[in-house]
Amino acid sequence: MIVVGAGIGGLAAAIRLAAAGFRVSLVEAADHPGGKLRQVPVGTAMIDAGPTVLTMKWVFDDLLSLCGTCLEDEIVLDRATTLARHVWRGGDSLDLFADPAESRRAIGDFAGRREAEGFSRFAADSARIYALLKDTFIDASRPNPVSLSARIGLMRPASLLALRPFSTLWSMLEGYFADARLRQLFGRYATYCGSSPFLAPATLMLVAHVEQAGVWIVDGGMHALARRLASIAADFGVTFHYGERVDAIMLDRAGRAVTGVRTDRDRVLSAANIVFNGDAGALATMLGQSRPRPVPLARRSLSAIVACTLVEPRDERLAHHTVHFSDDYRGEFDAIFGHGRAPADPTVYLCAPDRTADGARLDGVAVGAPERLYALMNMPADGDRCSYDESEMERCLTAMEGRLAANGSALRFDRSRMTVTAPDGFARLFPATGGALYGMASHGWAASFRRPAARTALKGLYLAGGSIHPGPGVPMAALSGKIAAASLMADRRSDGWSRPVAINGGTPMRSATAAPSPLQ
Repeated sequence: MIVVGAGIGGLAAAIRLAAAGFRVSLVEAADHPGGKLRQVPVGTAMIDAGPTVLTMKWVFDDLLSLCGTCLEDEIVLDRATTLARHVWRGGDSLDLFADPAESRRAIGDFAGRREAEGFSRFAADSARIYALLKDTFIDASRPNPVSLSARIGLMRPASLLALRPFSTLWSMLEGYFADARLRQLFGRYATYCGSSPFLAPATLMLVAHVEQAGVWIVDGGMHALARRLASIAADFGVTFHYGERVDAIMLDRAGRAVTGVRTDRDRVLSAANIVFNGDAGALATMLGQSRPRPVPLARRSLSAIVACTLVEPRDERLAHHTVHFSDDYRGEFDAIFGHGRAPADPTVYLCAPDRTADGARLDGVAVGAPERLYALMNMPADGDRCSYDESEMERCLTAMEGRLAANGSALRFDRSRMTVTAPDGFARLFPATGGALYGMASHGWAASFRRPAARTALKGLYLAGGSIHPGPGVPMAALSGKIAAASLMADRRSDGWSRPVAINGGTPMRSATAAPSPLQ
């Protein structure tokens, strides 16, 4: 079997297939695993340049249970007590906490008793939505509206209505919070799916519950998670081909079943089963169609300017996760999705990997020494249409620093020690995306049902990754790999394939040195 792409979805699929006894080869264009979980240099240090938040730890514990281990036995984790710090013009700030009672107290101190009560109702409703969708949608093969209703229960109309599929996240937040700053704070959860809170469905409230259920900081950064999963996969016999790009997925003469892949080394690797862990828009090119079919611009999710740099540690209010909000949130998203341009006044997300969740410097970070900083502003996914030259990126960086200054921060980016990725850079890194980081935007009630499913019309071809059901995000990508692997194994059984012979008659044993794995 072949897995194309060593992002989280591909790694999860490879581990599941290898743990079930299959021989798996994983082909990756980069010279390291991780996909979007990548690192870049800032001066002599390295810093994560992709996802920075780990939630839904149960997804990885479930995956690693197949290997006789769990996530905390494989990497060092710190559960955050402070989820994030949120800052507005003039320096008004609000921390959210893992303890809902602490968050309620903080919101009451920040905005008053009625807003604290609104938070309690919001937290309860977000937990209810998560409970309804966890097993019926998130951790399941892609449903359609009818099958989702059946999974939840057609005789439970109150539960179906609780999902509020036809309401936007922003409109629902108005029922909980009179303070526009709190609507900004909780509306930002739509950006976790690369979407606008003014267009995304209210079901994205569930992200609030996901965070309160646990946010973990990974020692060594999120890229360390990818490297550890790749190491575990290798222990179970997965063969990795790094630095080799798949240029084509090969089909039989009838064009109905996969037969293998051809790489940029003009090498053909034969396989009857392939898991493609890449953007769905790249499939047309992979299958030899004359023109690629990327997601139309109007349906693409957010892209970003990501600046990884060093800063002088003058901002003592910097937490591990800090969000500096713009003055005009609606205008920000209207610029991106309505006009396809960079917002003049962006919201800026900061990750300070040299700080603990609540902002204390990590042990070993010298007092007064420059700190690593990851800074992100949302952008349109126009990287296949626009070239971001130095002057355009400088305008964006200046806008980010302007927002930080307006919110009372003294942080300034060190441009002499900085790595910046713009939408055109993401478009080159992730083909056929245009720089969109989350596949399709989750706008409208039907958006979640439009994401491709794991199974395809071609026999033996399965899909995984953030553009595939159940959607973007590190744990969701891992779940896409789970669904792809499960679908593949179920189809092999239904086709009459015998179950692979496991080592020692049971689950394949993990070894320090993986045995050679011929393609299958």
